[in-house]
Amino acid sequence: MRIISGKFGGRRLTPPGKIPARPTTDKAKEALFNILVNRYDLAGLQVLDLFAGTGNISFEFISRGCPGVVAVERNFSSVSFMNQVKEELQVSELQVVRADVFRFLKTDTGRYDLIFADPPYDLHNFTDIVYTVFERKMLKKNGCLIVEHSNLVNTGNLPGFREKRQYGQSGFSFFEDASEDHVQDHE
Repeated sequence: MRIISGKFGGRRLTPPGKIPARPTTDKAKEALFNILVNRYDLAGLQVLDLFAGTGNISFEFISRGCPGVVAVERNFSSVSFMNQVKEELQVSELQVVRADVFRFLKTDTGRYDLIFADPPYDLHNFTDIVYTVFERKMLKKNGCLIVEHSNLVNTGNLPGFREKRQYGQSGFSFFEDASEDHVQDHE
């Protein structure tokens, strides 16, 4: 696993074997960030990384200049690894939160430009993430929720669905809240 681009580009991250995570592959991550850098000025984004695992995605955002990233993960070993890398890289932009994602979503009061969620592929209630993010209005105006999932999953019927991109066994679904009340409430 490596950081692809930015100030830490090329840096390898080697998590201990006991971390129960399925990091986003370099190929899929590179494709995702190619999309993101063409749509957003990453240097201005506040990002929420759910099911952060090893912090692979969080560190990529920070490397590319995001001023604030909140990484949520419940596994103690994963949280310890992210904090270790945070210290090694001397990054203050990352806030690591050890919590259950679903509990966190119900209590967090933050609003984000981009929310990335990479739940386990066998998690059956992952669609609750989409509903909760929109119900709690966690996205800022023009914000985006991206959910990584198995490429076999159909997300086209979920609220705010915009598009799905597939890379190997992985799929990324992009969601945006374009409802009138969202635009009026948060301008």
